[in-house]
Amino acid sequence: MLVKTFRWAFAVTAVGLAAGVLYDGWTALGIVAILSVLEISLSFDNAVINAGILKKMNAFWQRIFLTVGIVIAVFGMRLVFPVVIVAISARLSPWSAVHLALTDKDRYQELVTDAHPSIAAFGGMFLMMIFLDFIFEDRDIKWLGWLERPLAKLGRVDLLSVCIALVMLLVSATTFGAHAHQHGGTHADKAETVLLAGVAGLITYMVVGGLSGFFEQRLENEEEREREAEQDADRAGRSAGSPVKLAGKAAFFMFLYLEVLDASFSFDGVIGAFAITNDIVLMALGLGIGAMYVRSLTVYLVRQGTLDDYVYLEHGAHYAIGALSLILLVTIQYEINEIITGLVGVVLIGASFWSSVRRNRALRNAS
Repeated sequence: MLVKTFRWAFAVTAVGLAAGVLYDGWTALGIVAILSVLEISLSFDNAVINAGILKKMNAFWQRIFLTVGIVIAVFGMRLVFPVVIVAISARLSPWSAVHLALTDKDRYQELVTDAHPSIAAFGGMFLMMIFLDFIFEDRDIKWLGWLERPLAKLGRVDLLSVCIALVMLLVSATTFGAHAHQHGGTHADKAETVLLAGVAGLITYMVVGGLSGFFEQRLENEEEREREAEQDADRAGRSAGSPVKLAGKAAFFMFLYLEVLDASFSFDGVIGAFAITNDIVLMALGLGIGAMYVRSLTVYLVRQGTLDDYVYLEHGAHYAIGALSLILLVTIQYEINEIITGLVGVVLIGASFWSSVRRNRALRNAS
């Protein structure tokens, strides 16, 4: 199972490392390897969250997630996205931005750094909404009961998560955004930019998340009606009707939601990669290898039923998301080392895993 699930990741690793050597020698191989480890360490919580969504999708859409999805993740977010950001922020044509990235790497890095406040605001708000909607939902299984029980009661208030996210955005825009970090250690007033980007992130979450939830609910209703029809057909001695055809549409919007989620997680990896290299080719190779492992890990968690066995993992991953969203907002003004960002996620997920192990052990002893 392990080799079968990760075979594409292993293949991409071999091709990526070889391409790095051919592109810029053995030094490039080390850079690509470091970037791969950086991406994996920063995105492990992403794999856990994705697994919670992907387990609702059939094998076909899981393959789409690993094939089409990885193309979007590698070429879209790790290569095209930084170029698009530079083109928009510097008001350049896409071709001029690509030429700049290949011929004047230092200037390209400066423009990406200057665009970071808007990137962080968009990603921070999207991830903040995921975290808030999770902690305000009343769940049967609670990890930190002393905290999650009162929050679940507060979650009965309509649109509470949206209100809190907007307050956080307003505070971030007027504090961090007013002294946004720029290249060379300077600061600039980008409060309006942060506000607009944050609202865009919030709207994106509500549209994509709302559509995926809507079609998922419709699918569940159709499946329930189909089960009832099958039971009636069995009792009457008739054959059951045709299968539900809404699954494709529901799965499509869930896939779209996963891609936007992955994009939000990739922001810190793309920005952090500039601390290692400003060569977009090496960045795409290294981050692409890491993204492939994260995708394969997501599928592995689904097929092994890991989230069902270790029930607090999703809790830890969502708390890690909340921490990452706050870190993104803080980085609008202050630089935060990527090691800190990665460690926060690892510690929270590790704690939730250990709590799950203790819970399973207690249940076995009780039985």
